[in-house]
Amino acid sequence: MLAYTIRRVAQSALVLLIVGLVAFSMFRFVGDPIENMLGQERTVEDIERLRDQLGLNQSFAVQYYRFLEGAVQGNFGVSYRQGRPVAEILMERAPATLELAAVSAILAIIFGIAFGVFTAIRRDGFVANFIMSASLIGVSLPTFLIGILLIYIFSVELNWLPSFGRGETVDIGGWSTGFLTESGLKALILPAITLGLYQMTLIMRLVRSEMLEVLRQDYIRFACARGLKDRTINFRHALKNTMVPVITVIGLQLGAIIAFAIITETVFQWPGVGLLFINAIQFVDIPVMAAYLMLISVMFVAINLIVDMLYFFIDPRLRVDRAGGH
Repeated sequence: MLAYTIRRVAQSALVLLIVGLVAFSMFRFVGDPIENMLGQERTVEDIERLRDQLGLNQSFAVQYYRFLEGAVQGNFGVSYRQGRPVAEILMERAPATLELAAVSAILAIIFGIAFGVFTAIRRDGFVANFIMSASLIGVSLPTFLIGILLIYIFSVELNWLPSFGRGETVDIGGWSTGFLTESGLKALILPAITLGLYQMTLIMRLVRSEMLEVLRQDYIRFACARGLKDRTINFRHALKNTMVPVITVIGLQLGAIIAFAIITETVFQWPGVGLLFINAIQFVDIPVMAAYLMLISVMFVAINLIVDMLYFFIDPRLRVDRAGGH
């Protein structure tokens, strides 16, 4: 187990180094930040002085090394646009994105598993068929279109929920939350549904598929022959074995929720790190863009690492294979 964990951690660190290199290389070709930072009256001397101040005159290897050295220490440099430390800006925006992602993930997991189990058990019923047909909306429609439709229905026509912004927030120990205010909770509903709908449909369809496969197994027939209750068979035996591959997909979808929040935040003008990244692209704010991608990469790698560990504990076959040296 220890060797397996060390190997996975080493692989995760290698992935982060590669992602950082690719991101830092790509951002060298998105434009010249000096053009946006200096006005029309700039001189050649002003340009050279600012390049030297930002370290842009140094070689690529030196710039990348400085970026990694600072990233390990939590220092991503200074924003070209705002003139403030990038870490400070991310800390201000992170609560909005993390709360949105958390609510979306909870909705996706709970309803995805519940609907998946229901449509598998009642696969011939009208309600189950209706849910499966309606789930095609979440799979086929783009996220931004779903958000626009929800805004039109619930904000424009019904005037029930706000169409943009985060609402009123409360600062608790440096963490700004909208969970404690009515306007904050209302503002969270539409973005959370928009962000979590696609992941919910994927989880639901996977749970249904795996559940139907498990229900055909011989040990389920044996459990039925023993006279066990349907609840015991469906939830204690079938669902437990269904969750082994589902957990892996759920882990990937949690990372996707954080990454895809950039679209939802743009549609609803949600003041999170995704919207910050879009604004950084417009102003060629390279430190902010690089820090955002590194942050998303760290979250993806951390979630996958946790899922791998859970998968190792849940599936006894992996422990047996490791013990046998296979």
